[in-house]
Amino acid sequence: MLLSVVVPCHNEESVLDALVAEVFKAIDAPDVELELVLVNDGSRDRTLELMQEHNERDSRVKYVSFSRNFGKEAAMHAGLTYAKGDAVVIMDADLQHPPKLVNEMIEHYREGYDQVVARRTRDGDPAFRTALSRLYYRLVNKLVDVPMEDGVGDFRLLSRRAVDALLAMRESNRFSKGLFSWVGFPRYTIDYKNQERYGGGASRWSMGRLLNYGIDGIMSFNNAPLRLAIYLGLVLTGLSFVYVIYLTIAAVVAGVQTPGYITTIAAVSLFGGIQLIVLGVLGEYVGRIYYEVKGRPPFIVAEHGGVELPAGHPGELTH
Repeated sequence: MLLSVVVPCHNEESVLDALVAEVFKAIDAPDVELELVLVNDGSRDRTLELMQEHNERDSRVKYVSFSRNFGKEAAMHAGLTYAKGDAVVIMDADLQHPPKLVNEMIEHYREGYDQVVARRTRDGDPAFRTALSRLYYRLVNKLVDVPMEDGVGDFRLLSRRAVDALLAMRESNRFSKGLFSWVGFPRYTIDYKNQERYGGGASRWSMGRLLNYGIDGIMSFNNAPLRLAIYLGLVLTGLSFVYVIYLTIAAVVAGVQTPGYITTIAAVSLFGGIQLIVLGVLGEYVGRIYYEVKGRPPFIVAEHGGVELPAGHPGELTH
């Protein structure tokens, strides 16, 4: 069988040599031919140059280079598009996804599973971050149409039919964690311990990026926020009606009183804030429609080595 290993890369010159060496050293399943597909996502360091060197030395190393930074979702999409394997593994470049685990993934793939998913334990994570993550997944699984699991990311093996199903979805705003669940197919989960980043250093996932990623997860697969906005409006309308009745009764019993300043300001601030939140939810959905209607390609390939670009692909440039 041919196994494609897809690795999105952004400014990975410090780890790329170790990554290539470790992938070919660690993955040693019998009767498996390897191709390593590196996707350069607009790196500003020597990442592309190192990819070119590895491609010249070893034809099993192939690369696709974007015209600019399009983001990890686009890089994974490109890797899946140009990978030719009977099965495809997606993993990160920083070696926090242990390549040796791929051997076990292959075993379960041969048992008939279309998705073999690696689930990271949270050993060693800060307690606050772990609790926040668990709370998020409890919330999101009550809202979204597909199940999402804590600790499960992009590190997984996909069969060819699972890859083809993912590529058949042409949407621009991609949230791969949800798409992986949405396509279905038989799935097996492997737990693995948290790994240190190669060369140390802090995670690139800041709280701001995690928050945006979480919002994408909630809004990409359902209209629950819009439905919640309707419920919120109905509840507030009901409370306002009850309050008007209370004021009317109070005026009849005790006479007309001068309205309180604090009550007025609090009510205006509350309803103004709620209106802004609802408008923001509506704007987010309208913005996603805007990007989808434009029909722009999810990425543009500026250079490649060793891969065959699909004819007429919207992200292909003439070489």
